[in-house]
Amino acid sequence: MRIAMIGTGYVGLVSGACFSDFGHDVVCVDRDAEKIARLQAGEVPIFEPGLEALLAKNTAAGRLSFTTDLPQAVDGAEAVFIAVGTPTRRGDGHADLTYVMAAAEEIGRALTGYAVIVTKSTVPVGTNRKVAEAVRAANPGAKFDVASNPEFLREGAAIDDFMHPDRVVVGVENGKAKKVMAELYRPLSLREFPMVYTGLESAEMIKYAANAFLATKITFINEIAALCEKVGADVKAVAKGMGMDGRIGDKFLHAGPGYGGSCFPKDTKALARIGQEHAAPMQIVEAVIKVNDEVKRRMIDKIVDLCDGSLRDKTIAVLGVTFKPNTDDMRDAPSLTIIPALVGAGAKVRVTDPQGRHEGEALLPGVKWVENPYQAATGADLLVMLTEWNEFRGLDLAKLARKMTTPRLADLRNVFDRDEAMEAGFATYVGVGR
Repeated sequence: MRIAMIGTGYVGLVSGACFSDFGHDVVCVDRDAEKIARLQAGEVPIFEPGLEALLAKNTAAGRLSFTTDLPQAVDGAEAVFIAVGTPTRRGDGHADLTYVMAAAEEIGRALTGYAVIVTKSTVPVGTNRKVAEAVRAANPGAKFDVASNPEFLREGAAIDDFMHPDRVVVGVENGKAKKVMAELYRPLSLREFPMVYTGLESAEMIKYAANAFLATKITFINEIAALCEKVGADVKAVAKGMGMDGRIGDKFLHAGPGYGGSCFPKDTKALARIGQEHAAPMQIVEAVIKVNDEVKRRMIDKIVDLCDGSLRDKTIAVLGVTFKPNTDDMRDAPSLTIIPALVGAGAKVRVTDPQGRHEGEALLPGVKWVENPYQAATGADLLVMLTEWNEFRGLDLAKLARKMTTPRLADLRNVFDRDEAMEAGFATYVGVGR
């Protein structure tokens, strides 16, 4: 099938590459001429394990191409995906649909034959109907259907998530559109991955409900962690005991500095706003948003306490700034709250991250970037584990402690064992919920 993918951000680029690997003819479109030129030259603008090789493979095979010419890409396409950004709108917390509606209008003007217009972007309930209205307004004679196909890709594992999904959710309203969507995903259905067909509104809601629930699990275990610290329990043991219950599961029960990234912060805010607009307040979600902000501030308090109540002129080494490992994404990362607070309190902050520097240099002014954890630790008064990259898990703790002026460790991801850290020479170790 011929596919036009509007938007070459994280979702659009990964989805386009994976669809082309299914054997479809995919054209990825973006207004950013510089980004398209880089993609045409084989450069990948984001870090995602396996993506560079997948793009190269399918570009060489002639199944994947990149352009700024939307009408050319849409002409003859059987499916046109909208995969543009829906950032949080300033002032009210709602998802900003500016880019989605602009894409819908442009697609409408470009349609020359029947196509299914598929919203891949995360959008509030009712948006797909607005997309249909925008297309009809731009081209009253257009022949099309709309479909909702939310993504469930984890950054750092997106290709595997696309190729081996827990489920594929498709919102459609008639058999013709369903047939197109079934053909798009036929390689997955042949391997018996679940396909969930439902209405437009239900598909839109599934995405928000799923992300809000996962954000709630993270926030719940962070609140339990705070209580564990007061009563002398170990949150890792508590989470293990909870996770063995099949009704709960062990995923997303890892205490830390709070959730971040491109999805959970904006999607929880958008769902809360949707609830307010429809007089059905999402009170649990609203509490999750509030508590997650408090968790980040609690991490700052931990660091201040470890430095005897004052950060002025203290040298602090921070390991990791991206919101999670295996990505270069800094959006709403806990580091964007924690590190500026350290700098503002007079600390000298050194930072190292395998992929975070490209975005982090602009987002984290006043810090010094170094190549590795051992450089960061040299002469430091405190070491902060903030993002649990695999290469940080196997660090030589004794070597780190020897390089520090005052060997103190704030393990905000519970990567290390307290006794091992103390035996390695750290004078003080503080984790989360332990």
